[in-house]
Amino acid sequence: MATCVVALLSVAAVLAKDIRVVVFKVSQMHCENCEKKVKNNMRFEKGVKELSTELKNKTVSITYDAEKTDVKKLQAGFKKFNYEAEFVKETKQDAGKTIMEALEKQYAPHGMTLQANEGTPYFLAVNRDANVVTVYTADEDGRYTVPFMAMVCSGGVDTPLGYYATPVDYDWRLLMGPSYGQYATRIFDSYLFHSVPYYSQHKDDIEYDEYNLLGTSASLGCIRLEVVDVKWIYDNCPLGTPVLIYADAENPGPMGKPGTIYTDPADTEKRGWDPTDPDPANPWDDAFETGTTIRSQAAWDQWEEQHESWQSSLTPTDLQGWSTDSSVVGTRG
Repeated sequence: MATCVVALLSVAAVLAKDIRVVVFKVSQMHCENCEKKVKNNMRFEKGVKELSTELKNKTVSITYDAEKTDVKKLQAGFKKFNYEAEFVKETKQDAGKTIMEALEKQYAPHGMTLQANEGTPYFLAVNRDANVVTVYTADEDGRYTVPFMAMVCSGGVDTPLGYYATPVDYDWRLLMGPSYGQYATRIFDSYLFHSVPYYSQHKDDIEYDEYNLLGTSASLGCIRLEVVDVKWIYDNCPLGTPVLIYADAENPGPMGKPGTIYTDPADTEKRGWDPTDPDPANPWDDAFETGTTIRSQAAWDQWEEQHESWQSSLTPTDLQGWSTDSSVVGTRG
């Protein structure tokens, strides 16, 4: 990849919510009526998400949004009905585990399970409404609850919610238009992970106006990603990798929402390239090759150790191509 000076306009990342659990000792809570009094009053306090009581130990556990309230404000809430809340402890909620366990319950009718399968080390959770893909790995119990990385994406109103497993992938894929996508992995039916579409099967012919829409609802139903991210899926997620598409506009996921890279439509030298494409012919500076992906330390370690080996799967720079799956009608971009 050539080195040159370029300008970057990055949209600020949306941070994950800071959800915490605080435990109070409430000495006035003697009976079931006292429990009801606590619940009926405290559940309306700003920022409170969940509340539970334990009468035997006279404790109240409150799950709250730290962006909206804090321990002192919650204690003031108890005082409104003449109860004193003594602080016991506070913990930061394991956001990844909490989100995934809630989704497991919601999508159980679709067959979703968090139990990790041998040979599929990753779980791809697509938040359609927030336009974020969060990659999870297995925890010590063999369940997909550990956030690994977060990728900015673009879905669309036609993107189907549900639980799937990837059946096939392609280095280039014919899309509607016609247009073309790099490093595509099928999710279900005519819906794919793929790059932002290209006008032709050339890496310098991306639909640059569409590239600048990453992070918004812009696709015809597929999940568009930066090349660095969709290629990571292509290289690291074996066929059969579980995929969940869900909708939560308020919470992008446990790692937050990555920013985006702006490509100048007036820059005829670089506008046709995805800035994160690892092809050596890419005129964008090497500084862009990691994209805007939010990575855990484990993901950064993997990048440092393995990203050069991923070059072996590069598509040719100037390829007039083919479709190996023409029997599937209506593939969407």
